[in-house]
Amino acid sequence: MKKSASKLTLSVHAGSMGDPLYGGVVTPIYPSAAYDYETEVRYPRYYNTPNQKAVVEKLVALENGEDGLIFSSGMAAIMTSLFAMIKAGDHVLFQNDLYGGTHHAAVHELERYGIAYSMADVSNLTNFEKAIRKNTKVIYVETPSNPLLKITDLKGVARLARKRGIITLIDNTFASPVNQNPIDLGIDIVTHSGTKYIGGHSDICCGAMISSKKLTEQIKQSALHFGGSLDAQTCYLVERSLKTIVLRVEKQNENALAIARYLQSESKVDGVYYPGLKSHPGYALAKKQMPGGFGGMLSFEVKINPDKFIKKLQYIKRAISLGGVESTITQPVKTSHAKLTAAERKAVGIKNNLVRLSVGIEDTKDLIADIRQAL
Repeated sequence: MKKSASKLTLSVHAGSMGDPLYGGVVTPIYPSAAYDYETEVRYPRYYNTPNQKAVVEKLVALENGEDGLIFSSGMAAIMTSLFAMIKAGDHVLFQNDLYGGTHHAAVHELERYGIAYSMADVSNLTNFEKAIRKNTKVIYVETPSNPLLKITDLKGVARLARKRGIITLIDNTFASPVNQNPIDLGIDIVTHSGTKYIGGHSDICCGAMISSKKLTEQIKQSALHFGGSLDAQTCYLVERSLKTIVLRVEKQNENALAIARYLQSESKVDGVYYPGLKSHPGYALAKKQMPGGFGGMLSFEVKINPDKFIKKLQYIKRAISLGGVESTITQPVKTSHAKLTAAERKAVGIKNNLVRLSVGIEDTKDLIADIRQAL
């Protein structure tokens, strides 16, 4: 598959081998967990079965990488990639506003293995640079961030890391491969919670990492031991979903921008966090490093009781997770960031009246009308 092809074409054709036996246009499901070892040693836990490879090839094409792995969850992808790069005595630098699950994993796992970590505000690269230590081996970032949609300067972070020989790792879930390709900006390893935009229909749990062949092979050696591989049936569903990712995300981008603009004029709403708004502090940077669009995620603070507001919504469903074709809404203090203490949430700006909206592919006017009547 030519890399010069558009993402719309790559999303449909890259990695999709079709049926070599009967000529079908869809990749068959290969459920076997036992293969003839005289040809090639294949095994689901080795990340090399036909359905696993089909998904990876498609993701690699969309992210402009060289190789990758598909996992059973986003956290499996993140933690396997991270642990493959570090050992006892090393230090990891995280940006301080992270998805709650990643934050909780760092706090509760790393020091148990003799690995130091710190968290710093990456919005000021000079101050962020001061947090780098002699034993820093990985810098981990997330942009747009969850749930306040802060934008991190990826080229700047990559530049800081490269001159010190530090590996950079990003959670690219909120942006999706359609809107942002961190490898093009100098980031070493890209991870996704594929449960979100890659799956796109709120019915798949998976994760992925994409990188160079060298780093992927290093991560694969740890992945073999941790066992977070994905079964053939789910891989088939992921491949199917990826064929429409560009169409879905483009509509979600369009809807989210329209809703964010509406919310800015709504008297019952305080802050609106969306990088596509010119008032957003990261707007200019997001425009440069997110050429595909500003994403389908936004958050805002309501001046009324958030529970009552959410309960009154008709089309927009109260639910955890995000990135599906249907619009969903959640309160970060009760879901994604519930494991953080009140002080930790306050430190990164997450208020009790903050709601996070994952915008779907419904009609824009219907979604705005739904929010208006609920407010």
